Amino acid sequence: MRIRKREWTALPAAATLRPALILLTLALPVAVGFEQPAASPPVAKGTVTAKVVEAANAFLATLSATERSKCTFGFNSSQRTGWSNLPTGIFQRNGLRFGDITPHQREAALRLVAAALSREGYHKVTDIMNGDEVLKNAGGGRTGGRPGGGVRFGLDEYYIALLGTPSATAAWMIQFGGHHLAINVTVVGANSVMTPSLPAAQPAKYTLNGQTIRPLGRENDKGFALINSLNAAQLKRAILNYAVTDLVLGPGTDGKVIQPEGILASELNAGQQALLLDVAHEWVGILNDEAAAAKMAEIKANLPQTYFAWSGALKNGGLAYYRIQGPTLIIEYAPQQGDLDHIHTIYRDPTNDYGAKLVRP
Repeated sequence: MRIRKREWTALPAAATLRPALILLTLALPVAVGFEQPAASPPVAKGTVTAKVVEAANAFLATLSATERSKCTFGFNSSQRTGWSNLPTGIFQRNGLRFGDITPHQREAALRLVAAALSREGYHKVTDIMNGDEVLKNAGGGRTGGRPGGGVRFGLDEYYIALLGTPSATAAWMIQFGGHHLAINVTVVGANSVMTPSLPAAQPAKYTLNGQTIRPLGRENDKGFALINSLNAAQLKRAILNYAVTDLVLGPGTDGKVIQPEGILASELNAGQQALLLDVAHEWVGILNDEAAAAKMAEIKANLPQTYFAWSGALKNGGLAYYRIQGPTLIIEYAPQQGDLDHIHTIYRDPTNDYGAKLVRP
């Protein structure tokens, strides 16, 4: 695919490893011009949902009947909860594998992902993907480095699936992910929900085309800024009395309930509360701006019942886990088993994972 120079230079520069990920710049518009499947419902122009539906139908139009059968599932099928952050060879994904489709089809798939997410969210996703290519070229990570293990890393090992029929009114879902990435976007009318989702990173920092990239760098830095804004009395309430080295509510824990811990946001001053909201936005803001704004308003309204908990070092650069937990929000940030170069995070809404509140009968 070609990028016009003026489009490339109009946005901040971003590195990429191959043409399939050149959309990292978000310079291109949502794909248009493909024939829309006859069964697709009409959509209203000018809305976020309309653009996502249009991009979904454009992607589907690039597929053969066989490819479409691999990519589409019933909305209430087991595929809905069948996601993981593990690499190919450990976890068997369903959907279309990027390594098995053409550059044109990958471009259309990424246009769909970009349409559902914010610009910064899409950058984060592709930074994570590019990092996995770096990991592959470095010989793999701790998880899959064993010889003959059949574990595969890299850009080819990402999968896309659609659950339900893309619609401006009925519920449907976009699943996109691979190693260190699980994006689950449920769309119901004008609403979209991105919980549960798992953005992670290994390596946590890498250099590509002369740029230093930290896919989850802001999550790290803003977390440390928040914990270091607390006074001694607040720290005593925020810091857990035990070590946490992994996600508590990662893949396979749908519906699990944990007791809130840490300091209540109502015990923070206005500046500290603003820092807490800014940290949360790093996850919430992956989704498109319209949906993210609505979610942030909900989180702000629930701030008095929201907890912030910390485990580990207080100096940026050290190992630390943190959690934000409120009535409609759970976020975890967890370096893996003492490895600062291997970060897992989770974003959930205990009341609305997979759009549960929006699709109830």
